[in-house]
Amino acid sequence: MEKYLKKLIRLIIGLFIYALGLVLCIYADIGLAPWDAFGIGVSKVTGISYGNVSIITGILILVALVLIFKEKIGFGTIFNTILIGAFADLIISLNIIPYMTNFFAGLIMLLTGQIVICYATYLYISVGLCSGPRDSLMVALGKKFPKVPIGIIKSSIEGTVLLIGWLLGAKVGLGTVIYVFTIGFALQTIFRLLKFDVKSVVHESVFDTVNVLKEMYSEKI
Repeated sequence: MEKYLKKLIRLIIGLFIYALGLVLCIYADIGLAPWDAFGIGVSKVTGISYGNVSIITGILILVALVLIFKEKIGFGTIFNTILIGAFADLIISLNIIPYMTNFFAGLIMLLTGQIVICYATYLYISVGLCSGPRDSLMVALGKKFPKVPIGIIKSSIEGTVLLIGWLLGAKVGLGTVIYVFTIGFALQTIFRLLKFDVKSVVHESVFDTVNVLKEMYSEKI
């Protein structure tokens, strides 16, 4: 039980740090991140709110992960969906991060946010309770194409959703382009420095974790 408590704490800390990285990238104010551009573009065309587009996108990715890539859905996936948004709202409400009004200051904040996101990705994926929808897609494609560096896969996903968002009318700034070309390199570098192979992590589905906890509880009784 203690093992899972440690995993849960690491997972929550990782998701909080991830949310912090997202807020840093938004407050850099030099261009929408690719998934944000995608969500806003779809919202413009369909009239569906940005938040609902994000939820629907996540659900569709999860369906594809289960049906096409046979990926597991774990508590990490569920917590990712719920907590990152909640933590981001909390950080924003505290008013401790200023909006950048200078491009170079914004660029530094954007790059800092990327590093924070990449480290947070390592933290929460490494617990083995499954990734969020978008990171699970990266992991699934990484397994599908094992010879392709994970950084290239990450950048390819980000570039694709950015292109779709732009074609649908979302505003794309110079910071967005910088984000696409640097996030994959940053992720790959952080993983290499931490000696972390994201493709080798064995994840537990929700059912796996529940069964293990049941067995632990039975042994104690």
